[in-house]
Amino acid sequence: MKHLLTALVLWTFALLPLPITAEPAEPLLIGLSYPRTGHYKEEGLAQMRGALLAVEQINQRGGVLGRPLALTHRDSSARPEKARSNIDSMAAEGAVMFFGSVSSAEAIAAGEQAREHDRLYFATIGYSNDVTTEKGHRHIFRESTSATMTGRALGQYLTRVLPNKKYFYITADYNWGHTTEASLREHTATDDKKVHPGVLVPFPNAKRIDHVSALEQAAASDAEVLVLALYGNELVRAMRIADSMGLNRSKQIVVPNLTQTVLEQIGPSISVGVIGTEHWLWRVPELEDSQGGIDFIDSYQQKYELYPSSAAASAYTVIHQWADAVQRSNSIDSERVRKALENHSYSLLKGPALWRAFDHQNVQTVYVIRVNDLATVIAHPSRQDYFEIVHRLSGEEAAIEHDAWMTARKAAGQPDILE
Repeated sequence: MKHLLTALVLWTFALLPLPITAEPAEPLLIGLSYPRTGHYKEEGLAQMRGALLAVEQINQRGGVLGRPLALTHRDSSARPEKARSNIDSMAAEGAVMFFGSVSSAEAIAAGEQAREHDRLYFATIGYSNDVTTEKGHRHIFRESTSATMTGRALGQYLTRVLPNKKYFYITADYNWGHTTEASLREHTATDDKKVHPGVLVPFPNAKRIDHVSALEQAAASDAEVLVLALYGNELVRAMRIADSMGLNRSKQIVVPNLTQTVLEQIGPSISVGVIGTEHWLWRVPELEDSQGGIDFIDSYQQKYELYPSSAAASAYTVIHQWADAVQRSNSIDSERVRKALENHSYSLLKGPALWRAFDHQNVQTVYVIRVNDLATVIAHPSRQDYFEIVHRLSGEEAAIEHDAWMTARKAAGQPDILE
């Protein structure tokens, strides 16, 4: 009888339902196409760092719609054709949105390919106007500033502190270089190329002799301001040649888009006094009382033992803003997320910013910066106190107006709304 009761108890327990173990939620895959090699690899590495930190933080808070984020990535080498194939590859892997880029041409190509897959693409870095004007469409957003925004901010400052000076332009021969030079000429009243001459240098395969020749022409001119509308390795090379020729001491050098990452490659000692612009730098959060920005700097520094650059901040912002839009729309559907982003204002790493609806440009403050002397740079514990902010221009004042945007679209044969 005892054995029978034991058997009945065991049989009863065997019939009870087993405890249910919840299956882990399937991750949401997001795709980063960025230059891990090539001219802009340092900017690409900064984007990867910012992206990894954002994914880690979002997952610590429970993910997005109850699902963790996972990051997949591909090396673009900042080449449009590689960016396109990266988007195709990551779409096949299941990525639900894409971001990245340093080159405007790369951003445009990746954005067009993302549209083919009905996915949103966020250009983290890509300053040429046409990213959100002539080449703009419903599936692409730009986090960084445009050439118009850069030109207006710089133009205000330079006109005030260096009035009636003669300029010489050395410009990379592609869309970003062209729009950057045109915008700065417009806002410094230096449109007359006989008075303010310039030289185009090949892109992307300029040789040292191209930069030497251009800089020799600048040296022979009577210009007092030398504008280097160059970026990445080409800017690094040109600045080093300019230093060997003494141009950084005889002329005021202006670099329209001067980032922390590029300056570190040039060397701050040969860049003292150079004037440029940035859309974010680690001095901004304290200046604008942004607790989110201060927390980002602290987290980034703890993780990487570095202070973050604008490239890192852009990637970090894009992921957080996309995740926020997904939460607010309760969907990963591109159309619903797009609508949640359009005309959405927020403050994350600085003061107020806005994802503008008509062109998908991020409207935010532009900072005119000047490179600090070496003593100031190394006096800070980080040894990274590179820039003094000398002027600020609000995003509303800096960004292209709707009428001007419409005119540019019409001239390019594009519809007057994003499609």
